[in-house]
Amino acid sequence: MSITDWRIELVMVPVSDVDRSREFYERIGFTIDHDQRVSDEVRFVQATPPGSACSIAFGQGIMSPDVAPGSLKSIQVVVPDADQALAHLQGLGVHAVGVDEMAWGRFVFFTDPDENAWTLQELPKRG
Repeated sequence: MSITDWRIELVMVPVSDVDRSREFYERIGFTIDHDQRVSDEVRFVQATPPGSACSIAFGQGIMSPDVAPGSLKSIQVVVPDADQALAHLQGLGVHAVGVDEMAWGRFVFFTDPDENAWTLQELPKRG
């Protein structure tokens, strides 16, 4: 095996209210892949943005206790059109800001209900 075989497929997101987070991510368009209660203390929810090879997971009893809800401050997702992404989120009542124009792309920023921060990037045109 070499590093060329490595893939990021799951990012853990620390949340305080599993049901509220599930509703939020489902509302903005993520697919809920799994919602499994393993025991009274453990619940695992996995959600994936459409077309993504990487999912997020959140739940109860699955994060280290020293990782506070809202402490994730940079999840970046590539989108085809920053203006459409901003309009989509704002149309759903999500507080999203942008579009921030930079040499390396166009960016939209928003947070989930726990203040975990997301960045959406429209890549610059190549060529």
